[in-house]
Amino acid sequence: MEVFAVEGLPEVRPGDDIARLVVEQTDLRDGDVVCVASTVVSKAAGRQADLDDYTPGEQARRIADAIGSVTGERKDPRFAQAVVEESEEILTEAPFVLAVTRFGHITVNAGIDRSNVPDADLLLLPEDPTASATQLRADIRERAGVDVAVIVTDTSGRPFRLGQRGVALGWAGVPAARDWRGEHDREGRELSATVQAVVDELAAAANLVTGEGAGGTPVAVVREFAFGDHDDSDALYREEDSDVVREALREWSL
Repeated sequence: MEVFAVEGLPEVRPGDDIARLVVEQTDLRDGDVVCVASTVVSKAAGRQADLDDYTPGEQARRIADAIGSVTGERKDPRFAQAVVEESEEILTEAPFVLAVTRFGHITVNAGIDRSNVPDADLLLLPEDPTASATQLRADIRERAGVDVAVIVTDTSGRPFRLGQRGVALGWAGVPAARDWRGEHDREGRELSATVQAVVDELAAAANLVTGEGAGGTPVAVVREFAFGDHDDSDALYREEDSDVVREALREWSL
């Protein structure tokens, strides 16, 4: 398997054709997995905003005050309002805002970014990353005549561990997970719980070559990845009624 960044992409602006930009810069092949940072998907879709676009409500002001009292650093209530509006649910309000996005991803500040946004204060996550991946896959097929998979990626912190890693927000053309249940290990024991989050692992591999900060390489290609002869699943986010961590956070924040 090979993973490489797509070099030479320009700064993406609202209305830009990401598929065209990618196809012009690399020779895609059937079976490639194109991993695209959510930042450029959002920029092309015009998902930028200014702090002055938001009028803080009671919850946003409470969040800003709570974080300030815990951390000693003032939280802009307008930013808190943007997080509230981009969230299906706020799980924790302090010492940081942990939010459930409208497409099921749970992340700090609803994934709103304040870096590498040249024309605005804030960059919001794509509204529906899987729909964006599906459209981008179709656009690449139309422009290059190849059948690829597409993963819309982001970076996210991890409980109990330092540092961030790449994760998948949306995907098309590849199952979310390999389901090993029912297969056997080398000792002949049947696997009963192992489900491998393939799209997250591919997103993390892509993030190794795209990097962070000012690198300007938001797209990577994974070549010669083989899913293998396994059962598959498109489930990536835990069902709410079986998510014990989410329930514990709700109880803790009361």
